[in-house]
Amino acid sequence: MADSRELPGLIAWLDSASERLGKSLSWLVLAMMLIQFLIVVLRYIFSFNSIPMQESVMYMHAVVFMLAAAWTLKHDGHVRVDIFYRAMSPRRKALVDLLGTVFLLLPVMIFVILTSLGYVSKSWRIFEGSPDTGGVQGVFLLKTLIPVFASLMILQGLVETVKNVYVLTGRLAGTHDDEAHEERL
Repeated sequence: MADSRELPGLIAWLDSASERLGKSLSWLVLAMMLIQFLIVVLRYIFSFNSIPMQESVMYMHAVVFMLAAAWTLKHDGHVRVDIFYRAMSPRRKALVDLLGTVFLLLPVMIFVILTSLGYVSKSWRIFEGSPDTGGVQGVFLLKTLIPVFASLMILQGLVETVKNVYVLTGRLAGTHDDEAHEERL
C-alpha cells in the first residue's frame, strides 16, 4: 500500500482521514456484537425484548457498512473478479483501477447522491422516526448515511485516482500489495 506521505497535502490528509475513520468504526463492530449478544441473552434467558436495543444494532450496522466502505476501497477490499487482474503489473492494475474509478465508481456515487437527496430531505422535514413504539427516533439520521456514504466514496475515489495517476507516471511505486492478492486465491 502506498504511503500517504508520498501524496500531495490534501490527498494525503484525505487518505489518512479515511484510515482513521475506518479504524474508529472497528470499535463500533465490537459494541454491536456485545449489544447483539445481550439482546439474545435477555430474550432467551429472561424473556425480555427491547426494540431500541434491536434497532440500535441495525443503526450501528448501517453506520459501519456505509461509513467504512471508503476505508474498504482504500484497502482494495471490495469484491472483484481477479481472473486477469491478479496477474497484471502494478502499472496495468493502476490503469484498470483508474478507469474503474473514473467511469464506474464516481458516476454511480454522484447518481446515489443526486437520487437520495429528495428522499433524505423528506425524512429530515418530518424528523422521521421508528415505526415501532419505543424505537429509535432517528430514521432521518440513518437515511442521511446514504449521501454521506457516497460522498466518502467519491473522496476516497479521488484519492485512489491520484494514487493511480502517480503509479502510471512513475511518481509512486505500485500501490497493490501482491501478497494480499495471493492470499485471496
